[in-house]
Amino acid sequence: MNRYSLFLIAAMLLVGSNVGIGKSIVAFVPVPLFALLRFVIAMAALWPLLRIGKLRRVRKGEWMNLFLQALFGTFGFTLLMLNGVHRTSAVAAGVITSTIPAVVALFSWLFLKERPDGRALASIALAILGVVVINLAHAERGSGASSESSFAGNLMVLGAVCCESLYIILSRRLTQTLAPIDICAYTHLFGLLLMLPLGVSSLVVFDYASVPVSIWTLVLWYGLSASIFSFWLWMKGIRHVPGSLAGVFSAVLPVAAAVYGIVFLDERPTLAHGAALACVIAGIALASLKARRVPPVAS
Repeated sequence: MNRYSLFLIAAMLLVGSNVGIGKSIVAFVPVPLFALLRFVIAMAALWPLLRIGKLRRVRKGEWMNLFLQALFGTFGFTLLMLNGVHRTSAVAAGVITSTIPAVVALFSWLFLKERPDGRALASIALAILGVVVINLAHAERGSGASSESSFAGNLMVLGAVCCESLYIILSRRLTQTLAPIDICAYTHLFGLLLMLPLGVSSLVVFDYASVPVSIWTLVLWYGLSASIFSFWLWMKGIRHVPGSLAGVFSAVLPVAAAVYGIVFLDERPTLAHGAALACVIAGIALASLKARRVPPVAS
C-alpha cells in the first residue's frame, strides 16, 4: 500500500469520524448555530483564496453551478446530516452515508443518462437494501418516540447523502475549468451566506458558557476537517490511485463512524447494522472492480 492510498484512508477516516463528532456537538450546540460556525471556521481558513483577480475569471455559468453545489453539497448536506445524527445513531448514519457511491451512480443514470452496467446496478441495489435493513430494524423495535426519531434521523441522513451526490455530479463539469480547492472556497462562501439567516438568531442569544471547552474544540476540528483536511487528502490521493481501487476505500467511512459511536457515544451495533454494512461494502467493492473514476468527497 503506497502513501497515496493512505491519504484516501485518512480522508475516509475523517469523514466517518465526523459523523460521530457531529452527534457529540449537537447534543450541546443547536444545529443552526453549529452549522453557521462550521462555515465561519472554514472561510477563515479559505479566505486567502478569494482574490478579486481570480473571482473575475469565473464565468457566469460557473457561478450558477457553484451556487447549486453550495445549496446541495454544503448548505443542504450540513443541515440534513447534523439534524439526522441528532436523531439517530452514529453507526446507522455511517452506514447510510457510505451509500454515496451507489447514489451517485443512480443519479448519474437518472440525470446524466449515464447507463450503468450490471455491476453498478447491483451496487445500487445492495446500497438500497442496506438502508432498508436499518430502517426495518428500527421499525421492529416498536412505535415509541425513540423509534420514530431514529427513523426520521435515518431519512435525514439519506437526504444528506442525496445532497452530497448531487454536489458530486455538479462538480464533474467544474473540475475541468476550476481548481478543486477554489471550488471548495467558493461553495463554502455561498454556504455561509445561505446559513446566516438561520444561524444568526442563535448566534446572539445562545449561552456559550454552558458548552464545555472540549465541545468547542470539536467544533473547531469539525469545521477544519470536514471542509478542508478530508477534501485535500482525498484530492491528493485520488490523483495517484486507480479508480478501481479508490472506490473500496469508501468502506472505511462506516467503520470509522461505528468505532467513534462505540468508543465515545457508548453505542452498540446490532446484527441489522452488521448486515446493512455488509451489503454496502459488498456493493462498493463490486462497483469498484470496473470503476474508472471515483469523485471527491467535498463536504
